[in-house]
Parts: sequence; structure tokens; C-alpha cells
Amino acid sequence: MPQSGKPVVAVIGLGSMGFGMATSLRRAGLAVTGCDVSADSVARFVAEGGKGARTPSEAARGADIVVSVVVNAAQTETILFGKDGVAETLAEGAVFISSATMDPEIARRLAAQLEASGRHYLDAPISGGAQRAAQGELTILASGSAAAFAGARPALDAMAAKLYELGDAAGQGAAFKMINQLLAGVHIAAASEAISFAAKQGLDLRKVYEVITASAGNSWMFENRMPHVLDADYAPRSAVEIFVKDLGIIQDMARGAKFPVPMAAAALQMFLMTAACGMGRDDDASVARLYARVGGAHLPGEPK
Repeated sequence: MPQSGKPVVAVIGLGSMGFGMATSLRRAGLAVTGCDVSADSVARFVAEGGKGARTPSEAARGADIVVSVVVNAAQTETILFGKDGVAETLAEGAVFISSATMDPEIARRLAAQLEASGRHYLDAPISGGAQRAAQGELTILASGSAAAFAGARPALDAMAAKLYELGDAAGQGAAFKMINQLLAGVHIAAASEAISFAAKQGLDLRKVYEVITASAGNSWMFENRMPHVLDADYAPRSAVEIFVKDLGIIQDMARGAKFPVPMAAAALQMFLMTAACGMGRDDDASVARLYARVGGAHLPGEPK
């Protein structure tokens, strides 16, 4: 730890979430090194006062905390144990914070492998979006050993408005996140179905939005995502492919547990069809466009 007494942090993954998290860490006075497959993202972070690294192993050298902000379990495993991975250089006693959404069983396996080498692993999926990441106001769903929490605390305090400590071992945080993703995916699909059905009825969609957001049928996802449809703005805040991945994980978990999840299964099919129609990298509200095209409804900005 540097003479300032504040830990040195490496952030692996400077996408929309990771860049905001790295910025929040710097704003809290921590020394932060950023690493990303995109040289432009690293250069942008350096231009704003951070340090840059070419590989995860370089970023982790001398770090007390590594925050991994990548898409999935496979990328997390590569960052940890692949060529030029964090495990090559991370000091004994340092903590690895994993923010990717993944199957709890994989989180447990990665944690056991890293902890066997004398480092700590904190299973810490995130929720809140890019804006809240940049403001240091994420919700973090974390589980891990007391030592992992203690080591990660300065970074967690800088990144989160709400920190839930959900257990003393990896996997619990991941499981909580999957319950959230089940609901989020189903609610986006339901909101998309409703707004498209309203369009089919010839209703004023802005008035529909006003009425529903003041009524019992509202959901956080309806209120947050349907303005994208009203404005015909499908620039990806959260892409369709994210829910193809996450609802797919839920199906795998449910199959293994022999537990029925028919609502999540139906939502997954809607996201899959939306991706198959070429909208996989567009905003997840694009599910409404699929409904409209299949059902012959007209949404703002869409061809008649």
C-alpha cells in the first residue's frame, strides 16, 4: 500500500460501466490503473488523469485491489488465469473484485482457484447503469470472506451507493444478481409487449406512458426503457445480447435445479428473436420493435 495509506487499484475493462467505476475510484483519491482491449479507452482514461496498462498482469502488478468489469464468466477466467492474466502478478493478500454476471457455480470455482494461491476473491455483481457507475452510486451485490470484504472496502465505498453483503463465500452475490436479471428481462419483455399492443390499438403512446407510470401496471423497466421507444432511440445503454446471455444462464441454472421458469423462458425467446433480426447490439428496448414488426403495429421512428 502506498505511503498515502490508500490502496492502489486496477480496473480491468473500461467500457461504459468500467470507465465510470474507474472514474469514481479516482475521484475518491485512489491511484487507479486502467486496462482494456481497446487502446482508445485506455488512452481516454490516461487523458483524464489515470494510468494505463496494456495487459491485466501489468495492471495488477503492485495493486491491492483489482476490479474486473467484463461481460461474462469466460472473460473473467481469462483475465484471471489466461496469458498475461492477473494471477501472474497479483500480490498475495490482494483482492480481486469480480463484477461480471455469471452462474454462481462458476463464481465459486474461480474463487476457490484464486484463494488457493493466497489471494482473495469478492463475488460482486453490479446494477445501476453507466450514469450511476460514473457517479459512484451503483448497487453492488457482494459475497466473500471477511478478508475479501476488508481488502475491497475502499473501492466498494467509492463505487457504491448501496452495498449488500450477502454471504461469506463467492456465489451468493452471483445468485442474487441472477434473480434480479430474471425479473429485469421479464419486465422489459412485458413492457415491450404492452407498448406495442398499445400502438396496435392506435393509442397515443406518450399518453399511455403517462397513464401507466401513474398506475398499478407500472414497473421500473417500463418507466426506464419505454422512453427509448417513444424517442425512437435505440442506442445501447444495455444491449439485447446482455439478456440473451443472462436469461440463458437462468435457463441453465433452472434446468440443473429441475425448477420451472416459464416466464423467463418466454422472455429469452423474445430477446433471441430480437437479436436474430439484427438488433442484438441495440438497446434492450428493441424487443418492442420486434413485437411491432410481428404484430403489424407502428412505433415512433419505425417504417410503416
